[in-house]
Amino acid sequence: MAHSALNPMHAYYADHFVLPLPEGHRFPMRKYSRLRDRLTQELPGVQMREAPAATDGELALVHTPAYIQGVATGSLDAAVQREIGFPWSPAMAERARRSVGASVAAARDALAHGVAGNLAGGTHHAYADKGGGFCVFNDIAVTARLMQAEAWRHRRLKMNVAVIDLDVHQGNGTAAIFANDPSVFTLSLHGEKNFPFRKEPSDLDVGLPDGCTDEPYLAALHQALQTVQDRFDPHLVIYLAGADPHEGDRLGRLKLTADGMQARDRVVMDWAWQRRLPVVLCMGGGYGHDIETTVQVQTQTWGVALDHWARWQRWHNLKR
Repeated sequence: MAHSALNPMHAYYADHFVLPLPEGHRFPMRKYSRLRDRLTQELPGVQMREAPAATDGELALVHTPAYIQGVATGSLDAAVQREIGFPWSPAMAERARRSVGASVAAARDALAHGVAGNLAGGTHHAYADKGGGFCVFNDIAVTARLMQAEAWRHRRLKMNVAVIDLDVHQGNGTAAIFANDPSVFTLSLHGEKNFPFRKEPSDLDVGLPDGCTDEPYLAALHQALQTVQDRFDPHLVIYLAGADPHEGDRLGRLKLTADGMQARDRVVMDWAWQRRLPVVLCMGGGYGHDIETTVQVQTQTWGVALDHWARWQRWHNLKR
């Protein structure tokens, strides 16, 4: 493995494909460029890379041809488009592809160097044939399937993937896509009474009450990861590090402090490190009353991930 100085931790972005949202739209689109700015200023060890666009063939590992075509051409049924939550535009279609491409590129990096991430992604409400909840294509599902296909093609390895979804909203699309797939384990730790109101069964769902604070949250997380370990043997972790369990989130309804959020990230990264499992980081939701609060929580997450990446580099260098 090359020396860490030659292989900085990579973060993939697509924030320059800005959706032309109507005035007053509740989705905080500018959080993505703000996060990239903050990481560039505060974490120079994280190198920014423009996300490639996922191809039709990559998307088709998960999504139906009719849905892929509908997003590409803007010909989705009006009700289907409304459920996504964004008006269609060429930029929306391009950004959706690049959000998937970012996670795919990060996964290839993580398999080589231990950890890498997507400054957006975590689009876990997208199903095979439809989007929802500001999610167009499911980057988690496409990434898992593509990494499995590449592992088999290149190494004849059957790859198991663990999805650790800690967004405050249940990962219904991801759960539905992998419902009958024993090679992918889906864990969702979420607000029980929050969106989506009709949940799909994950391999492990942990529903938390409104107002849940740091201590019970972290206890539930430890227990959940123990269950994953008892029931599954992963080769890769996709970690959906939603900022929306934070107490400052207007949609989250949980009450985790900034310290609690950082502790959450450390628990996941330490769990993965102890098993030498590469981690793909996706950001998921974050809807702070103040957008800078969300960006700060996400910056913390990247700081923890960078520490984790440095551990991997030291380990690789010792093995050389």
